[in-house]
Amino acid sequence: MRRLAVIVIGAVLIGGLGGAALALALGSSSDPAPSSRESALIEGASLTQAGRRLSPEAVYKLAAPGVVVISATQTEKVPATFFNPPTSEKLQIGGSGFVVDPRGDIVTNDHVVQGATDVRVGFSGGATYPAKIVGTDPSTDLAVIRVQAPASALKPLALADSGHVEVGDPVYAIGNPFGLDRTMTAGIVSATGRDISAPNGLGIPNAIQTDAPINHGNSGGPLLDAAGSVIGINDQIESGGTDGNVGVGFSIASNTAKAVIPLLIAHGHVAHAWLGVEVAPIDPSVAAVVKGVPDHGVLVVRVVAGSPAAKAGLVVGNRLVTVNGESVVAGGDAIVAVNGKKIQAPAQLADAVRTRKPGDRLTFQVVRQDHERTVTIRLGDVPS
Repeated sequence: MRRLAVIVIGAVLIGGLGGAALALALGSSSDPAPSSRESALIEGASLTQAGRRLSPEAVYKLAAPGVVVISATQTEKVPATFFNPPTSEKLQIGGSGFVVDPRGDIVTNDHVVQGATDVRVGFSGGATYPAKIVGTDPSTDLAVIRVQAPASALKPLALADSGHVEVGDPVYAIGNPFGLDRTMTAGIVSATGRDISAPNGLGIPNAIQTDAPINHGNSGGPLLDAAGSVIGINDQIESGGTDGNVGVGFSIASNTAKAVIPLLIAHGHVAHAWLGVEVAPIDPSVAAVVKGVPDHGVLVVRVVAGSPAAKAGLVVGNRLVTVNGESVVAGGDAIVAVNGKKIQAPAQLADAVRTRKPGDRLTFQVVRQDHERTVTIRLGDVPS
């Protein structure tokens, strides 16, 4: 079974691609837009190198000073045993991050600082400073912390447009694998548009896949293009049943970060539209022989209790059918269109949800046992 591991030192949180199923959670925020100053800090950091291709040595000299070491202390509850009462112990988590503005805002992963009671940031000169958590977003696994450090230590990195990233592009990861400060590894973009799992189990779309080696401790560090600009935030590795890198890593796209970071700085959180289902694609060969399965759309394979989908009456099938080795859950709902637009794949349904805000209403065409009906659902906010 495929397994993804978020990459921190001290604790490993396991997520998964979930095969063909996709949790629908992402969307636009209902929070007010950040100020023009906040947006400028993110969009125009300080190392924009548009159109230039640098040597690996030049990329490292340019970007490494902006990469930091993050040490987060978490308190873990230890359950009682027959001999001992319940206690708590301190767990030290090591990760990476990078500076995004001259004020001391630093981007990292949510899972690096999640539940932290104390956070410190180490710079390339060896000095460390305390930091506070400004905002976290478990649905995209992004967080912003702010450090009180001298201006001379703050070397902001620019967020590039990840929409222009192509398979085969050279990339570089700088971070702190296994506590080895500011290690750079190199590779290429192996794929784009991947869906990975966030710490809360929901989907993060459009992740960048790379063979640049990233390992435990790289979490939150930048994935850089050949111009030295950030195209991704390193997040997970394909573990392959081991604890080390097997040549497949995943980074949160910089365009996702561009949308989230200003809101975290301004408000401390991001609201995402939520439907509350998992869906799977429909295999045409299965649809041809299984009664009640339409020839297009997506099958509802899980409905979260209390979710907007559950309140609207969407249900999962009650029988498992296997055709030519392909198994589907039949007898439940299939979503075939949203707002009149035909749905052919889980990603299309995810896009229809993530482009909305909590409270928006969508009209779904739903098929159950060959009977089609129209269902209007008011989207919710991702639960904490």
